[in-house]
Amino acid sequence: MRRLVVLLALLPLAGCGFGSGASTGDVTLTVTRDFGAQTLHEGIDQEKASEGDTVMRLLERKYDIQTRFGGGFVREIDGVAGGRENGRRADWFYYVNGIEAPVGAAERRVAAGERVWWDHHEWDAAQRVPAVVGSFPEPFKSGSEGKRFPVRLVCASGDDDRSCGEVQRRLEDAGVTSLSRATLEQSAGEEVLRVVVGRWVDVRRDAVARRLERGPATSGVFARTNIGGDTITLLDSDAQPVRTLRAGAGLVAATSVQAQAPTWVVTGTDDVGVAAAAAALTEARLEQRFALAVDAGQDVPLPVTGAGTGP
Repeated sequence: MRRLVVLLALLPLAGCGFGSGASTGDVTLTVTRDFGAQTLHEGIDQEKASEGDTVMRLLERKYDIQTRFGGGFVREIDGVAGGRENGRRADWFYYVNGIEAPVGAAERRVAAGERVWWDHHEWDAAQRVPAVVGSFPEPFKSGSEGKRFPVRLVCASGDDDRSCGEVQRRLEDAGVTSLSRATLEQSAGEEVLRVVVGRWVDVRRDAVARRLERGPATSGVFARTNIGGDTITLLDSDAQPVRTLRAGAGLVAATSVQAQAPTWVVTGTDDVGVAAAAAALTEARLEQRFALAVDAGQDVPLPVTGAGTGP
């Protein structure tokens, strides 16, 4: 009901028409289901966007869609509809450059270089997933709606931490230019993208990152870290524990609080785990991932799907 109220509140914004104009460049469109686990038939596609194009217009060029609430909300894409799925609530959600959109798809205009990702998933366990890592190197490279944000790298375990230096190199290699280092106390800001790197026992000093200890209902991340920092519990889409990682485990995730740009967390149970998480900061490994754990050198997309080994 809470989500329905939010959607209805967006209806006045969703009535804008589809403009046209000079070409503004390529926009990437991805459509998946089950938290990125399955790609719909068109897959990842480069679309030419024009001035005034919206997320809705981009989607309807390639897919058969049905809308509701005056055309501002997508109900169905290629026969996959929102509503109830296996007795649970499921709907279509979209992200632009890895950030959950705050407005209807007919309202959100696209800018050149942006990455639009639609995903159909259950939302009983997490009514909001405010940020995902699967559009890397966005939002660090081009920001949002054509506006770049400053990027602050926080080395929670100390400036001499090798993994923090590795994260900085990977961001710079991906084309991120507005990058600076900061302490936890200096890093916050509504329009500042942060990457907090370090062992969880150090990272948890940050109030935004610490939301991961409370699970997906708070953070939108389907993993739960513990206060001691020596375990990472991986969850399924119902927020149920599947397995618990210990020594050498890493995690790459993103979250945010209201009105703030996302905070990315590159962390681990120990130095080995942080190094494993830093090495995973690549477009190929993060593509279509809501979050990513690394266990004994193996990538584990989150939430966990299929049979697990138990906590």
